[in-house]
Amino acid sequence: MTITHDLIIIGAGPCGLSTAIEAKQQGLNPLVIDKGCVVNSIYGYPSFMQFFSTPELLEVGGLPFITAGEKPMRGEALKYYRAVIKAADLDVHTYEEVKHVTREGDLFTVHTVRNGQEHSYQTPNLVMATGYYDNPNYLGIPGEDLPKVSHYYKECHPYAGLDVIVVGGKNSAVDAAMDLHQAGARVSMVYRQGAFTDSVKPWVRPVIESALKKGWISMYWNTNLIEIREGEVVLDQEGKLFTVKNDTVFAMTGYHPNTDMLTTLGVQVDDETGAPIHDPETMQTEVPGLFIAGVIAAGSNANSIFIENGRFHGQKIAAHLGQGAATHSS
Repeated sequence: MTITHDLIIIGAGPCGLSTAIEAKQQGLNPLVIDKGCVVNSIYGYPSFMQFFSTPELLEVGGLPFITAGEKPMRGEALKYYRAVIKAADLDVHTYEEVKHVTREGDLFTVHTVRNGQEHSYQTPNLVMATGYYDNPNYLGIPGEDLPKVSHYYKECHPYAGLDVIVVGGKNSAVDAAMDLHQAGARVSMVYRQGAFTDSVKPWVRPVIESALKKGWISMYWNTNLIEIREGEVVLDQEGKLFTVKNDTVFAMTGYHPNTDMLTTLGVQVDDETGAPIHDPETMQTEVPGLFIAGVIAAGSNANSIFIENGRFHGQKIAAHLGQGAATHSS
């Protein structure tokens, strides 16, 4: 049986939830679908992670985000977004994977699978708010598929006493390296640039720089990881090749949005930016009724959209849909 909704949002991250709340305020009854848990990307962050932003910048739907400190912790964010869903009485289907979407006339049909059962839903308005956390930027080198390699970092305990390589030099890499060192891992960082960028959190930068200066963490600047082997890795530092003993690799090389579902529906992607073509005032794509929200709108420049600004995409979408409903009713 196919169930019809006036709006379906794929992705239960902060931007998807914000869109759902704004839509409800316009009189719509949205359905949110996610293949993982609520705010699955935040759940995937390291357990100790502290946000750079203040809680006010992470709020959605007008619900205050109260935290113990100045900067929210991961656990506080998870609790907050659960509370948002309850307060707004949102219809959210978690652990339900969207397999594909088809379009016929003015209706989209969303085909999903949950617990082995197939479902389908129809809607005239569809929002893609799928983020980017499921799509790591792979290095494309031999050995990257070994079990000891991960593009995600959760916690330090399993790696105590091991030789660990952390690839990258931004916040995720720095946080992982410091946490691993404190657990007793022998940590080496590999970064293709010659210095940290200004994006590293200001309260973290002096700590990591001190750890490097004291030799607690080894740093290979201007270096690329070119091969991963069972007990070692091969590094290329400005043309000089050498191996380093290694048990585990964390490739903290960032993530990118997946636009395949959009292009299948007829959305064009900008060749230079990698961003889906859309109206920034309404977030509607060239396909009528098909919208985007959150980091998927950023294309290859994923760091240009965060929760702080992506949460406002829902307001634009809901305002546009509200105007359409008002015009239709008149």
